[in-house]
Amino acid sequence: MRNRPSPSPLHTFSESMMEENMEQAKSIITKWDLNSSTFTKVTSLFHHSHFEAMEFLNSVNQLQQAMHFFASSHNSSSPNLVHAQTLMQIAMKRLQKEFYQILSSNRDHLDPESVSARSSISEDEEAGPEDEIQLAGESISEVEQFSTLAMSDLSSIADCMISSGYGKECVKIYKIIRKSIVDEGLYKLGVENQITFSHINKMDWEVLEIKIKNWLNAVKIAVKSLFLGERIVCDNVFSNSEFIRETCFSDITKEGAVHLFQFPEYVAKCHKSPEKMFRMLDLYDAISELWSDIDAIFSYDSTSVVRSQAHNSLTRLGDTVRSMLSDFESAIQKESSKTPIPGGGLHPLTRYVMNYLSFLTDYRGILSDIFANCPLPENMSLPESYFESPNPNDNPSSALATRMAWIVLMLLCKLDGKAELYNDSALTYLFLTNNLQYMVQKVQTSSLRFLLGEDWIWKHKGTAKQYSVRYERLGWSKVISAIPEVTTTKMSLEEAEECFNNFNSAFEQTYRNQSSWVVTDSKIREEIKVSIAMKLVPAYRDFYGTYRPLLRAENDMKSVVRFAPDDLGNYLSDLFYGTGAASGSASSSVSSSPAQSRGKHSRR
Repeated sequence: MRNRPSPSPLHTFSESMMEENMEQAKSIITKWDLNSSTFTKVTSLFHHSHFEAMEFLNSVNQLQQAMHFFASSHNSSSPNLVHAQTLMQIAMKRLQKEFYQILSSNRDHLDPESVSARSSISEDEEAGPEDEIQLAGESISEVEQFSTLAMSDLSSIADCMISSGYGKECVKIYKIIRKSIVDEGLYKLGVENQITFSHINKMDWEVLEIKIKNWLNAVKIAVKSLFLGERIVCDNVFSNSEFIRETCFSDITKEGAVHLFQFPEYVAKCHKSPEKMFRMLDLYDAISELWSDIDAIFSYDSTSVVRSQAHNSLTRLGDTVRSMLSDFESAIQKESSKTPIPGGGLHPLTRYVMNYLSFLTDYRGILSDIFANCPLPENMSLPESYFESPNPNDNPSSALATRMAWIVLMLLCKLDGKAELYNDSALTYLFLTNNLQYMVQKVQTSSLRFLLGEDWIWKHKGTAKQYSVRYERLGWSKVISAIPEVTTTKMSLEEAEECFNNFNSAFEQTYRNQSSWVVTDSKIREEIKVSIAMKLVPAYRDFYGTYRPLLRAENDMKSVVRFAPDDLGNYLSDLFYGTGAASGSASSSVSSSPAQSRGKHSRR
């Protein structure tokens, strides 16, 4: 009978080492067996002793090496292998519990009670939606700010479980807890995952505008805190497995992020009135500002749907803004009111368009982006004498500048048509003065000046001045021409009386006609008054000073001389407020009969 060969010394030594390692692993693993005692069930290994926790992980790695050794050296029914597998199951249950405890302990910050406790708003104050979103943001920030130690522990546990073949269990725990945290965070930020296009389409604008404001506050927190924080945690916990990192992050955030970025697209689809454009620009600005963050955070192929949804919303908002501006232009062209504005004052169309444009151009950076590659309509050609379009290569806002210049030109053309509604030529030019001056002022005091340029302002300020000069010439030429030039040749009494009567009649009629006229700009109003007074008063003073003694000598002064030179300035001071002829003492005098007006001016 042949004897069996004795085992090799090397094999005996290796087996002995594996058995010793397994015994060492058994010591700490069985100590923390969940079923060994009440203490181990309620106590966290990693919280109890971080040093012992690291020993536990090291023991699992040693146990895994022993299992590989026994599996390669013996059959699958080896007592050592079976014992090692039993220990591994005990260890994995322990690590599953530790992984769950570390993750779940960080969600306490999102409890409504703790959010309420941290509120800086006193109990007697009523928190608004923005306050609630701010508090939610603070809570989310706390949750996402994992300590380095916590993420290191989670990463160590994940590596250990994955390398031991328990990655599926680890990932399942992670997804359940982290997704609930992200979903709860989105809920607290007011992101409704059940809202549809139909819901938004049926909402009153006042209600929807509140939701838009809340969304604008929420999206920054969601992207820069919630989603970024989750990406950081995923990257750290599963640092050794790119596939698991991507899978976890995608499954946890994708659904909520898509719902978040669907909202602006739905809003853009159902609201296209020009008055709503400012909210569309706010939404566009928010996504555009966050785009680099969105692109980086959701960079995985599996999260491309989030990038696509954000991009679709951006595209849809841009299309809607362009459509709104076209509708705005069309509304200007179709405006067809035929009622002259009393007193030649500011037309509502002027006020509306210029205020709209001045607010709109506060968004000129966004609008430049929206209109950058948008060709101008074929019929939109601007005379070079009106506006010289900037070179697109030198000025990225050139398309927007041309578009704004076109809208302003449409308004100017409309105002020319409105001016023709007046029967009095002087009032026509006063109307044009008022409206063009208002337009120039709005351009000067808003971001329109950066688009239309200083040259446009200078030209149209000069045109407004020309209009006021024409108004003066047409409105006061009859009065001024009624004052004869004082020469060395003396007039007869009859000639002097006739000149005074002609002046009285011309001044009274002009004053009465213009007493309800208006100059809306206070500076221009005073400039016109001074200009009229300089042309009128000195000439009248010379005539008055020369022939007043003659008329007094004939005892007929009161019936002929109705205005002293200083009185003219008083009358002029009442003009251009649009108050009518009966608003002041001077205008009352002019509007009354000559007999009634005698003796009212003591300085004669």
